[in-house]
Amino acid sequence: MEITNNWILPALILIPFIAGLLCWVVDKIDQHLPRYIALFGMLITLGLTVLVGTQESYQYEVGQVLPEWGAQFLVNWIPSLGISIHLALDGLSLLMVGLTALLGVLAVGCSWGEIQKNVGFFHLNLLWSLGGVIGVFIALDMFLFFFFWEMMLVPIYFLIALWGHKGSENKSRVYAATKFFIYTQVAGLIMLIGILGLVIYSYTLTNGVISFNYYSLMAAAHVMEGVSPKLAYILMICMFIGFAVKLPVFPLHGWLPDAHAQAPTAGSVDLAGILIKTAAYGLLRFVLPFFPESSAQFADIAIIFGLIGIFYGAWCAFQQTDMKRLLAYTSISHMGFVLLALYAGTLMSFQGLMIMMLAHGISSAALFIMCGQVYERLHTRDMRLMGGIRGQLPYLAFFLMFFIAALVGIPGLGNFIGEFLILLGSFNAYPVYTILAAVSLVFAGLYGLILIHRALFGTPNPAQQANNPLRDLAGREVALLLICAVSLLWLGLYPQSFLDISQSSMDWIVHSDTSLKPVIQPVIDQILQQMASQQHVEMK
Repeated sequence: MEITNNWILPALILIPFIAGLLCWVVDKIDQHLPRYIALFGMLITLGLTVLVGTQESYQYEVGQVLPEWGAQFLVNWIPSLGISIHLALDGLSLLMVGLTALLGVLAVGCSWGEIQKNVGFFHLNLLWSLGGVIGVFIALDMFLFFFFWEMMLVPIYFLIALWGHKGSENKSRVYAATKFFIYTQVAGLIMLIGILGLVIYSYTLTNGVISFNYYSLMAAAHVMEGVSPKLAYILMICMFIGFAVKLPVFPLHGWLPDAHAQAPTAGSVDLAGILIKTAAYGLLRFVLPFFPESSAQFADIAIIFGLIGIFYGAWCAFQQTDMKRLLAYTSISHMGFVLLALYAGTLMSFQGLMIMMLAHGISSAALFIMCGQVYERLHTRDMRLMGGIRGQLPYLAFFLMFFIAALVGIPGLGNFIGEFLILLGSFNAYPVYTILAAVSLVFAGLYGLILIHRALFGTPNPAQQANNPLRDLAGREVALLLICAVSLLWLGLYPQSFLDISQSSMDWIVHSDTSLKPVIQPVIDQILQQMASQQHVEMK
């Protein structure tokens, strides 16, 4: 297969890294320069994503054995270990990279006035985490994928530990950062066991050829499912756990509320809008195509965990008084829908998942940006100390109600389209689970109304009087929120423009088992014959 290297793909990763390094270098010259460099770097990344999206085709022929990539980049890295720098972009990864670049621009914008110390080092960590996430979305070589998966954790650790909330929570931010790092690091090592297991099995199949190539490991995984289904199931579980912690799936969610509560606004935008989407992407790109039969056996268990997470997250959100922690638990609740969509395994549920990831990323990022705006004005996130904002800050009140409406799935906005397609696509396969998931939407409306009521209505708390008159949203803040609002309206009113981009990728994932089976089955039959003849000789 001849590959024409598209140099835009490595540029998508390198530009955030280079811009972040420049931010750190120029910080001593002028404290404002890093902000402009970071913003310019992320705007270039977003522009290149749009460019490569319009240059290439992201369609494939029905029945094609291997996925068709719109753009690829391939150079050898460590040939003796079968490791290469193999980057590829299809409709799924294109939309995820676009979301990352857009939210990267918003993250830089929302930290403009919030971050006042070590501005250059802050933007170094922010942009390097974004560069690592883009690497995760476009890396095909499994070693390279794991490299970016682990690398993006370190900058986020520093974002939380160094720029988390001050005051009495000074100690808590280091605790939250350490908890996040330990959870995700341990999960990553478990996922590495699954990857290395596949590499070793591929090594035995190919008579001593080491490879981390996507196609080689996919073929090895399919052969393993035919020859050693128990081993395949174990390796699938290892990879699932690695992604489940990051998603996060109940009961592996313990790091998320603390990380969100302590992170700076840009860190929360990164965590909620982008980072947890890497887990859903990993399940779509690797676990389901590699282990279709094992995933089908595991589907009921995964969906049950997802349903528990939906109700648990909603109930915990209902109990919160901290605005940020409430939003953190809503993310846990919404990610339960991700598992339902993934393991329903239909094209419609996958397409709904695609819209939901985009819409949830934008709406949750907007709400965390608004948390920062509220905190800047009231100096608290405790909803018991709020009240009466609607009369004092009309622009802030309007946007807060808009994005909460989006989060709870009001028709006309992107979240509704995603949830509706997921429920519709899952009903035939899992009618009971789907009905239970639909019932949970009532709880989403409940915690949304509680947040609106406590923050916007009633009378101002006496503690707020010292801050009167409160300042409404500035032009920069309104611009950031308008970008999010227009994006959600576009997703809600014209989702077909995004569904067309991702359809071929999702369709291939749905049919990857049947398209690969004619190619893999002769290999499985040959290995089974060899095993049978070997057992026959041993018995003699």
